[in-house]
This record gives sequence, structure tokens and C-alpha cells, in this order.
Amino acid sequence: MAENYHNRPVGAWCDNNDNVIFTVWAPNADKVELHLIQPRDEIIAMDKDTHGYWTKTIPDPGQDVDYCFRLNGNTDRPDPASHFQPNGVHKESRLVRHAEFLWNDTEWKGLPLEEMIIYELHIGTFTPAGNFESAVSKLSDLIKLGINTISIMPVAQFPGERNWGYDGVHPYAVQNSYGGPEGLKLLIDAAHRAGMAVVMDVVYNHLGPEGNYLHEFAPYFTDKYKTPWGRAVNYDDKDSDGVRNFFIRNALFWFREYHLDALRLDAIHGIFDFSAKTFLREMAEETAELSNRGNRPLYLIAESNLNDINLITSLDNDGAGMDSQWSDDFHHSVHTLLTGENIGYYVDFGKMEHLTRALSENFTYDWRYSEFRKRRHGSSAANQPGHKFVVSIQTHDQVGNRMNGDRFGTLIPFEAQKLAAVCMLTAPNVPMLFMGEEYAETAPFLYFVSHSDENLIDAVRRGRKEEFASFDWKGNPPDPQAVETFEKSKLNWELRRKDRNRKMLDLYRDLIAIRKNHLDLSRCRKDNYSVENNGNVLFIFFNGKTQKLGAVMNFSAEETSTVVPDYFFKCAKLFDSADDKHAGPGSCAPDIIMPESPITLKPYNAVIYGK
Repeated sequence: MAENYHNRPVGAWCDNNDNVIFTVWAPNADKVELHLIQPRDEIIAMDKDTHGYWTKTIPDPGQDVDYCFRLNGNTDRPDPASHFQPNGVHKESRLVRHAEFLWNDTEWKGLPLEEMIIYELHIGTFTPAGNFESAVSKLSDLIKLGINTISIMPVAQFPGERNWGYDGVHPYAVQNSYGGPEGLKLLIDAAHRAGMAVVMDVVYNHLGPEGNYLHEFAPYFTDKYKTPWGRAVNYDDKDSDGVRNFFIRNALFWFREYHLDALRLDAIHGIFDFSAKTFLREMAEETAELSNRGNRPLYLIAESNLNDINLITSLDNDGAGMDSQWSDDFHHSVHTLLTGENIGYYVDFGKMEHLTRALSENFTYDWRYSEFRKRRHGSSAANQPGHKFVVSIQTHDQVGNRMNGDRFGTLIPFEAQKLAAVCMLTAPNVPMLFMGEEYAETAPFLYFVSHSDENLIDAVRRGRKEEFASFDWKGNPPDPQAVETFEKSKLNWELRRKDRNRKMLDLYRDLIAIRKNHLDLSRCRKDNYSVENNGNVLFIFFNGKTQKLGAVMNFSAEETSTVVPDYFFKCAKLFDSADDKHAGPGSCAPDIIMPESPITLKPYNAVIYGK
């Protein structure tokens, strides 16, 4: 029976003759009717097959086709696989004729994952207008910075106009307030023509609470497992084949119809599946097949807190086949060293050895005891290539899940911000910036929603307070429902022009240029890479055959003298965060490293040497 579920179309699609085929999976319904609303109002009976798929083909119904599905003769609901919800999550769905969009990216062949320099952004707060069109106008700024990949937070239709996107309830529909399907395609097309790859965040571990009607159609959810965000999606319980088909087709949909280069899979530790072939592995197989057919690299990047090596083990070696994953261990190591925070999950970090291990072995916790979890945690990733890990010093999660949305721009000294940037951009992994960090943005990135249900709004407010209990932060979090909370989270593009912020922007440009110009670093090579520390000073070095590159980083708030390892000898200084040009206190590190000569580093000073 499973093969009959595999690769089944869902939603509304046009054939080559402009007929529209409507399909919905509703195995428990006694009757499903297609309610055409526009261009004519008509109720049409649908046909059911033995596996619960209802279909109906309508000869060329005209333009601007709006419709719903009527369940059991009395309830109209939007299409679970709707491609556009022009009037929000509760209203009718609209047919999208994907073939009518004129793509201009035929020359785009994708980017190698190891060469990506990612910039994470939230469409609603990235620009004053907060939509796809205005994001296009900022691509040139990112290109000047050296960015070659943008990663967009979720844009699947969510309630209202303000949301991080993780409350989406229409996984196939592009948010109407951002510009809908046309707007997203225009942004991706423009990015590709400019030589930039595009990653998009998708949520397959839960759906939001408002406008979530999937359970009325089919057993999309299960009570076998619990998630922190809502009912668990049914990937291994009864009738789960139809659920898996729905979400795997969703992943392929974004690649095919929107030309995306990669999907970032949100919190896969909230995807519960004990099948012999997991949902993630099946999706990876389908993605790899599509990539091979299209002769273009397509990637799956997972967010996970499991430190489970199986996740990024290849399909050929019986792993889940994810191409890369976010590295929480790197972020937490840098964050705790520079902020001194040791509450919540940060209790597991705060020593130089944690950062050294994150850089050298990818996982800091590789079946070591975790004080936060009160048990051993993780598996060894020491033999994994560097591009299997995306490293960052700020993300939407780590900034936005602080009570006041604090960025490094307000949390740590200016010199420490520069040090963190050097540490990330010289790591043998795929670097990812969070929008605004490149010029030391000080505006917070807060949690915001725009629900219409007062009970739900109150629940969100209570939930935010409870979430911060383990961090012992004082006061009350900003109201997630308030428009002001959203407005405060928008980037201040004018800040880039101010002296120190402009110099920070120049610093990021210089670091990215250094990264791109050194072969081993730009390709995340670890075979000739070494990392060690001497107290508060970290040394990293790429000892390549034709190029050598190393960095000396002082994680202390005090001026420090140290002797560098032998492999730095006769290397020339390429970059110094203490230089006047970077708004630093003035450099005291030597221009060339000589044998047995100590070097002096200013507080939070980072110096790059090479030859």
C-alpha cells in the first residue's frame, strides 16, 4: 500500500491544457467537495480513491481561481497544500500558475556548500518595508560585503502580518504580507542572477496553532510524542505514509517551483520517527535524486541539538543524509567566553577547551557528561569534514530567544565583537552571519506575533515568561503581540554610516576577502588544520602546501603576551583587529612572527598571519 502514497500530488495544479487538477488527502471524510469561489461560485463533488485521496479535474476555470474544500457537506476549509492564501490563513486558497513565471536564472548552476558564506535574514525586519521586493534592493549591499548565500527565515503562510515564521500553518503557501509567490520568486531569481544561492527555513516538526486545519483532513498529528511547540507530526504512526508524502513533496516543491538551493530544516530533534527508513532519510534520498536529474546541487541543512553523527552521515553509509547542520557547540563556546554567561544550557560551556574542541572535533560534547542535561551527550564528529557544520556567533534563535533580544552590539565590548567575527570567519566550517551583525547593529531582535485569538495571545505571553525562567532574567519580556515589538526589531540601515559601525562593516569585508583568498579556509579543509590554546589565547593554523594562514586570538579582557607555535614563524601580518582602521586601540602585534619572540595582544585582540 505504501507505494500508492509515494509521490502523490496534492493541492491544485495546472496541466498542459490549462485544466486544473485538485487533489486533497482526506481519508477519514465521508464526502469532500470542491467549492469554487472565483471566477464562479460552484460546489463540485470530488472522487475518492482507496487510499483517501480525493481528486477533481476542472477544464480551464479561468484566472484568479479561488477555492476551498468542503468537508462532509458543511465545513469549508482552505487547501492544506494551498500555494497562496491572499486573505490569510482562514480564508480561501488561490491557484498559482507556476509555469507563467518567467525565470531569468538559467545560467545559475549553484554553489558548493563548502564555499558558502551565509547571511540569515528575516524578511519582515530586514528592510523598512519588510517584503521580498525591498529585500531585492539590498542584495547589492550583501554582495559588496562578500556574501554569496542568503538564508531566509520561514515564509510559509502564518497568521496575521508579524511572525518569525515558525507558526506557519500552510507549508506550501508563501506569506501574503511579504509579497506572495511572485515576490519570493523575484527575490530568488534576482539572487541567482547576482551569483547568490538561496536557503529557506522550513518547519516539519510542528504547525502553528491558529489556522491549523490539517487534523480535520487526515491524521497529520500523533499523541505518541510531545514537542515544546505543539502536537507532533505523525511520521511513524498509523496512516503516516500520507503525512510523509505531504511533507516530502513540500521539500521538492520548493526546489522545483522556487529554484531554491537549500532548505534549512528547523529543529529536527522535534521530528519523532522510529521507522526503519526515517522521514529525514527518505527526504534526503528524494532530494539527491532531484539534484542528480537537474544537474544542480541541492542541500538539506538541519538544525539539531542532538550531536548525533548519524544525521550528517551519508546515505551511502546508511545515515540520514543531511548535507550539513547548525553547530550550537561553536556558538555556545564563543558566547560564554565573551559574555561570561553560565545559566541555562550555557552551563555546559565557558572554557577555552570547549571552543578548541568545537573547532578541532566539530562537537564539543561527543558522549561527554553534560551538566545541563545531567547525562552524557553526543557522538564523535572528529572525522567529519568542516562543511558539515554551519557556524555562527549570532542567529535568530540565540538573539531572539533572549528576553530582550540582545545582540552582541549591546551585550559585549566592541573589541570582543570583532574577535568573535574573526573566530567565525577563520573557522574551517561554513560561516553564517545574522542580519545586522556585520555593522554591529544594536536594535534587538525580539519575538513577535500577530494572532487574532485573545486566548492564544495570552498563552503566548505566558509561554515567553516561562521560557526565560531557567535563565533567571529579571523583568517581563516585551509583549509579542504589540506592533512596537516588531518595529523595534527592524534593522537600522543608517547605522552602517556611523564611524564605528562603518569600520565594523569594513572589518567584515576584509575578513570575508581573506577567507575567500585562501584555498584551504574557503573550502573548509581540515586535513592540514590545527587548533590549540595557551590559556586565554587561541591559535588556529592552515598549513597548506602553497598557502599558510593562521590566527592568534586573545579571549581575555587583559593585554596578554604569548609565544606562538612554531608553524607561525616568518608569517606576515594580514589583519589586526586592534588597528586604527578597525576602530581599535592600536596594534602592538609584530608584522612578522620571528622564532622565540613573544607577541603582545591587546584585550580581545585577533591577528591573522599568512604567507
